[in-house]
Amino acid sequence: MAPPTRITFVRHGEVHNPRRVLYGRLPRFRLSARGRAQAEAIAAALAHHPADALVSSPMLRARQTARILLVDRGGLRLSTSALLNEVLTPYQGCLEDQVRCREGDFYTGAPPRYEQPQDVLNRVRRFAHRMVRRHPGGHVLAVTHGDPIAFFTLWAGGAPVSPSHKTRLAPLGVGGGYPSHASASTYAVPDDPGELPRLLAHRVP
Repeated sequence: MAPPTRITFVRHGEVHNPRRVLYGRLPRFRLSARGRAQAEAIAAALAHHPADALVSSPMLRARQTARILLVDRGGLRLSTSALLNEVLTPYQGCLEDQVRCREGDFYTGAPPRYEQPQDVLNRVRRFAHRMVRRHPGGHVLAVTHGDPIAFFTLWAGGAPVSPSHKTRLAPLGVGGGYPSHASASTYAVPDDPGELPRLLAHRVP
């Protein structure tokens, strides 16, 4: 039996966001100075783990984090995948104070054109299976966002994939209950789509 492919999902570093808006997929939201330091710290923590591919969400903050991970990795090239993108939500652009009462639930009541948790999970699963086909038994670094990692973690742990559960990841091995900025969650992803991935390690910068 072939060894499982390892995928390390890295959440981007902290974002420069002085107006405190829910940035979602809005363009030009870059890493803050602290976010760059966080990305450098997780890059150092992962430096001794060779990778066969480095793939990023198209968002600027994710690509900046990925470029920091790319340093000193020889001929490895960065590619992007829309499957790793931030959640599509009607609340992007709103002030955080205006949506704080929702406690991270940007899904309930959203019009049909916007994503639900299962939509987010489905595309992350498609990404994972694509990486298994392209890099069987290898290691892939994937830079993405908090909710895509959270929903993948819930599914892999056999927990309900819902907004109310996405901050309850501590029993599943994610310290703090939700993926922190520049944290890295490494999964063993089997080539059999009927088998659930297994969390191998969760690192924080």
